[in-house]
Amino acid sequence: MYSEENDYAGALERGADDVYSKPVRAGKRTYFFDVKATKGNDYYLTITESKRKVERDGRFVYEKHKIFLYKEDFEKFAGGLQEVVEYIKQRCPVVERVPEARDENEGGNYSVNFDEI
Repeated sequence: MYSEENDYAGALERGADDVYSKPVRAGKRTYFFDVKATKGNDYYLTITESKRKVERDGRFVYEKHKIFLYKEDFEKFAGGLQEVVEYIKQRCPVVERVPEARDENEGGNYSVNFDEI
């Protein structure tokens, strides 16, 4: 049986440039934070969002979006992320993480408590 985790594990085994990986499940999405090495042994980060979808014929497919983040940009990226998270925390009410009603084939939808970030 195909699974996103098996596909991802296979990719890690095949890629000689993979150094470290941290998957984070979040409802219907999984985020992969992957440290990779260049041929010169310089590290960079890829962040992949993978979302499971159901095709009309019932098959599952994974829609993926990826960004590459290089170490010279880490501080600016982290600063920008922290700024927008604080903006959201200040302007949105805190909502507890509560699963919504869902179809068993769809995965869960969750509200996010930004105080947990």
